[in-house]
Amino acid sequence: MNTAGLSLRDLEYVVAIEEERHFGRAATRCNVSQPALSAQIRKLEGSLGLALFERTSRRVLATAGGEAVARQARRVLAEAHRLLEIARAGQGSGFAGRLALAAIQTLGPYLFPLVLRRLRATFPDLALNLSEGRTAELLESLREGRLDAALLSLPIEAGGLAVAPLFLEPFWLACPADHALARADRLEPAQLAGPGLLLLDEGNCLRDQALAACGAAQAGRHATSLETLRSMVAAGAGYTLLPRLAARDGADPSGLLVCRPFPEREPGRVVALVWRASDPRQEGFGALAAFFRRETPEGTQALDQDGRPSAEATTSRTA
Repeated sequence: MNTAGLSLRDLEYVVAIEEERHFGRAATRCNVSQPALSAQIRKLEGSLGLALFERTSRRVLATAGGEAVARQARRVLAEAHRLLEIARAGQGSGFAGRLALAAIQTLGPYLFPLVLRRLRATFPDLALNLSEGRTAELLESLREGRLDAALLSLPIEAGGLAVAPLFLEPFWLACPADHALARADRLEPAQLAGPGLLLLDEGNCLRDQALAACGAAQAGRHATSLETLRSMVAAGAGYTLLPRLAARDGADPSGLLVCRPFPEREPGRVVALVWRASDPRQEGFGALAAFFRRETPEGTQALDQDGRPSAEATTSRTA
């Protein structure tokens, strides 16, 4: 088979089926009928002399060869999208077109609702595709071309990536309303290093940052999400650190949980916009980073391009 018989559409079909594991959902995603998609995949398998998928009445699984083809197909499709972006840049079209933007799971649900309306108004020609995930997953998706940019917590392994610091988000204590820490006159992160400390599961960057902030070696119990963690605290299982955007001022509506800032040594994390250094839309991503700095949420500290507190921003924003 020569390349003249291989189309980008074929590669899109392969990737869709490998990710959806279902011909019907893949057909819907590709805006084509299921019989047409199935016929094209059979034709491609015949041309390649390779079975790409195992088909059963219940599911579709990629073969080893199919997984390898799908991986390479993603790279080819990413380069094809990059070619189109180069062409748009050459035409002076600016920051426009599809933009797959993701955020870590402990940030996206709290930040996106605050900025989305102004983001769309500022970049009306962008077709935004928002998602969330863990740091390692998002970095892989960036490098593979499945994502265009991501909002991550530093530090990260930045090889081949451009990193623009945006803001510092402090951590707040979340504890049961009847806990001694809720009434303590003096509050420091080191007071949390004990069996009552609750954190997210391993593999989440916030877990490691919280352990480091408290000087703790391990946590008492784990949760899979910030909202589950919040519920565990409200149930009296212990206390935790919450990012400022996920914390609520004062008492929780249930009356079972209290969130408090650390008045002196305030732990926190640096949030940054990250994209591929090879992407031709460097100026556009710079404008996107500038937008997030201008729209720094209340309770966080805007940073300049070098990661230092921004002189143009309010020194300490609090809700």
